[in-house]
This record gives sequence, C-alpha cells and structure tokens, in this order.
Amino acid sequence: MKKFDSTSVIGMLLMGAIILYIMYTRPTPEEIQAKEEAKQEQVQEVPTPASSTVATQEFTNTVSPSDSLGRSALQNRLGAFAYSGTLPTAREDVTVIKNDVLELEVSNKGGHIVKATLLNYKTFDSIPVYLIKDGNSQFNISFSTTDNRNLNTKDLFFEPALSKNGDNEVLTMRLKVSPTEYLEYRYELKQGDYMLDFGLQTQGLARVINTGAPMRLQWDFQGIRHAKSIEYENRYTRLTYEYDDGKTDKLGQVGDDDEIRKDLTWMNYRQHFFSSMLLTDTPFAEAKLYSNDLLKKATDADLETAFTKEYKADLLLAPKNGELDYAMNMYYGPTDYKILKEYDRNLGEAMPLGWGIFGFLNKYLVIPFFGFLTGFLPAGIAIIIMTIAIKLLLSPVQYKQYVSQAKMKVLKPEIAAISEKYKDNAMKKQKETMALYSKAGASPAAGCLPALLQIPVFYALFTFFPSAFELRGKSFLWANDLSSYDEIAKLPFKIPFYGDHVSLFPILAAVTIFFSMRLTTGNQAMQQPTQEGMPDMGKMMKYMMYFSPLLMLFFFNNYASGLSLYYFISNLITIGIILVIKKYIIDEDKIKAKIEVKKAAPKKQGRFQKKMAEIMEQAEKQKNAKGK
Repeated sequence: MKKFDSTSVIGMLLMGAIILYIMYTRPTPEEIQAKEEAKQEQVQEVPTPASSTVATQEFTNTVSPSDSLGRSALQNRLGAFAYSGTLPTAREDVTVIKNDVLELEVSNKGGHIVKATLLNYKTFDSIPVYLIKDGNSQFNISFSTTDNRNLNTKDLFFEPALSKNGDNEVLTMRLKVSPTEYLEYRYELKQGDYMLDFGLQTQGLARVINTGAPMRLQWDFQGIRHAKSIEYENRYTRLTYEYDDGKTDKLGQVGDDDEIRKDLTWMNYRQHFFSSMLLTDTPFAEAKLYSNDLLKKATDADLETAFTKEYKADLLLAPKNGELDYAMNMYYGPTDYKILKEYDRNLGEAMPLGWGIFGFLNKYLVIPFFGFLTGFLPAGIAIIIMTIAIKLLLSPVQYKQYVSQAKMKVLKPEIAAISEKYKDNAMKKQKETMALYSKAGASPAAGCLPALLQIPVFYALFTFFPSAFELRGKSFLWANDLSSYDEIAKLPFKIPFYGDHVSLFPILAAVTIFFSMRLTTGNQAMQQPTQEGMPDMGKMMKYMMYFSPLLMLFFFNNYASGLSLYYFISNLITIGIILVIKKYIIDEDKIKAKIEVKKAAPKKQGRFQKKMAEIMEQAEKQKNAKGK
C-alpha cells in the first residue's frame, strides 16, 4: 500500500478552488455587452457647447452597421438620428462641386463647406485664394429632440448625392432619420457664378425635433490672410449686414464688437478684396453677430500666418408646422462693386464706399468712369487719366479760389490801415473791414468755399482707391501691386506708425503736397488779417503746410500705392494750374482797377447785410453807453 501523499491532495484542492472561482466570477453575456457599451460611450464622449451626445469619426470607423452592439450604443447617443450614423457614408469624406471660377469641397461630417477656392485669383505670395480652408469655417445647426437630446449638425454625418440641373451641379447632403425623414442642405452652383443657391429644409422631422426649443443656425469664420500687408488688409476687413427691410450696418472696424438685430436678410464676412456671404429670402427673426480683431493679440512673429478677424453669427430659425424651409444663397468671391450690384440684392452696401454724397459720387461717377478707363488702359495709366479729368472738372472752382486770394492780396494794405486806425475799437474795425469787403466785392470766405466744395471729391476718392478691385495685382512702374504699398527698400527695424519698409509714391506725394500748399495756403495765410481775440491764421496754415506732408509720409506708407499715385499726380497738376493762373490768367493790376470801380459805384445793401450792419451799430452803441 502506497503512502498517502498529503501534498498532492492539497494541490488538487487548490486547483479545484481556482476553477470554481473562474466559473462563478465570469461575467454573463449581458454584463459583457453592458461593459462594451460603456466603453463605446467613453470613446464617443466629445464635449461641445450645446451637447455632449454626438457621434464621432472614431466610433463609426470601428463599428459596422450590422454590429448590433454598436447600433445599440449609437441609439443611446443619438436616438432617431442614429440611422445616419450607421450608413456606409457615415465617415469623414468630401464631395467636390465646381465651375470655372469657384471650387467647393463639402464634407459628409456636418454637411458644410470645408474648402472654398477662387480659381482665378492668387494671394500676394502666388498661392490660390482660399476663403475656407483647414477648419477656419464652422457651419452648424443646434437643436433639441423630442426625447431630450441636444444635437449639433456639425458633429453628425450627412449622406451626399451629386446630380445635374441643366449645366448646374447640384449637391444634396441629407442627415437622415429614415430613408424618407431627413434634414437637407442643397447646394446648386451655376456656371461662371460666385453665388450659389443654398436650400435648408427638413422632411418628416416634426415628430423628432422639439420645435418648442430654439433652433439656431451658427456660422463661425476666421479671415485668412491674402495681402502683403496684413494690417492694411485687416483695416478693410469687416462684418457688414442688411436687416429690417433694407437697412445696412456694420460691426466695429477696430477691436471687438457685437450686435443683435431683427429680420436679418444678408451678412457679409468681408476680407477686404474678398467676401463670404449668407443671404436668405426668409429673414432671420433674430441675429446675434460678433466680430473679434485677432491682430490686436498677435505678435510680430505671428503676423506671417495670422488670421485677420474672427466672425460669429447665431441666427434664430423659425420652423413652420414643425418643419424648416429656407431658400438661401451663399457667395464666395471678389468684393467687386460691379459684380455685387448685378445681383440686385443691395450688396453694394457691403463695400466701404462712403456714406451720403461720398458714396453717391463713387457709385455713379468714379466707379463707372474708372471701370471704363481700365477696360482699355493699364490701371496705372487709368489712375493718371482719371486724375487729370477730375482736376480739369474742378479747375473752375480752383480758379475762383485763386481770384479771391488775389483780391485779398490787393486789399491787404487797406485792411492793415483800418486795423491800425481802429486798433482800440474792435467793433468799429470789424464794421469798416466788412464795409470794405462789401464795396470791393471780396470776402475771406470766398477763398475757403471752393476748397470746401472739393472735399466730397477728395473723400470719395480716398474711400474708392483702397476698395478698387481693379487695382488688385496690377503693376505700374516700380509698384508690383497698386492695391498694396510700393516698397523700394526694406528696413532692418520697424518704425511706429511707419512700418518696416520705405514706399516711394507717398514720398513723392508728400513733396508735391508741400509745394502746392506753399503756393496756395501759404499765400492765403499771409493775406488773412489777424483779428483781435482770434487765433493767428497765418501760423496755423504754416503749421498745416508742414504737418500735411508728414501725415502723408507716415500714414500712406502702408496704404495702397494707387492712392498715393493719385495724390502725387493730383498735386503736380495743382502746382501747374496755380503757376499758369498766376502767370498768364490773373492780372493783379486789372483786379485792383475792378475793385476801385466797384468801390466807387453806389452799392445797394441786401437785407442780410443791412441787418448785420444794424446789429453791429447797436452793439457799438451799447459798448459806448457802458463806457460812459
């Protein structure tokens, strides 16, 4: 008989205990499924401002539509919209639609445009002009469902379908609840057009979407740099919009700004020479608009790759009978007045052409005339021809200004004598001076009035040239691009308010401004009598004569060289006109003789002059009475 082996018995008992432990602690199939669902939910967790219950690319790439476990997890997250998450197209992919001027890439995820390329334009460094690229634009609808889920379309997957409508490409993107129930984006792109039709509608979703909660369309956008000077481009980058049946307005040009408007019909995310717009036939009942100046926080090193401004729009959607139906348009193209006005949607107001008479002059005189000239002339030559035409048009006004200055010069000795005679009686001196002006047919204001009449033209052109799309990319002499600065030298450092380069046209304009002001303002200042208690106009004009060229030199160093070219040519012509008028047209002896004839002739006082004389006499009597 073998000896009893206690060690073997103990070992067998331990092995049996381990087997029993494994058998009784192994999870049931139901427990395994619950754990897998919890794991999938953890992968799916992507927090967003409106929801933490969204389907993500990682989930749909790892779960087959036929996998009942994955379908269950998706149903827990998205409810009725889980149907789209299990379709074969529930993956991140793009569909391309294009014509001869515009190419768009539309993503399955979110159903929105993720790339917009203008095919006929390049940036300052010769790459294509992208208005949308690398996530700078987010287009989203946030909404609630009847089973208390908060969803965002930008996180959900749409099913694309590409077709034709005649020569037009049509892309429909559907976020499906079932084959016959969906939210649809419809894009239709016409040939040769920057404007595309965009439809937003739902079908059969009244039972799914909670229309008692707000539905909002949100469009976030960052302006991509396109120009050589990002600061100059940013100056003309601005959010403009139309609301309340035709009124237009804009957010702040500098810094951050926001606004809430009713009945918004279009908005333009303007990036100086290019625009991204959303237009609607059915006005948005409420629009929250926001603009953030990104350059104010950028360092000098950041400026090479920085965005200009960040825009946000939060638009209230209004379902009817539980369904959405909005006919809209999108525009991705040049900020060109000639193109925008063709749409007959008041889009010309999206451009910075000035208000009132300034905008009127630009729209109906300057833009048509310059467009005519650039139709057959290079842009630089067109600027010169337009400048000559404007100066000739204003030459009668300038002639009157110079004649008035000549009269004041002739009268200066007599005015000085009156000032000396009545130096202790300011009221009497003023009365006699005005009487002299009246008899001679002269007035100090007569020299200022023609200058004031030229201000509308001056300001209209000041707003026109920076916005003239015809100048973009056009060269002239040493200027490579008349819509940007004409750099002739690069500085190794940056001068505040001036920049890190030297532009030549502003220097030439500053020199000609100095000499033209010396011929006009300088002479006028010497002829102006200094009244007691009044500032010395001579000194003020002398300061302006030196300050204005410095302002031109610093302020315009980063401006469009086309604008500086205009001022240079304009001042050259002004100098020429002044010299011709003074040498060949105005004869001071003849002017003096005419003044003497007017002084000798009896002059009938008008009602206004008579009233002014009476007022001055009463004032003098009151002063004498007080003196007694």
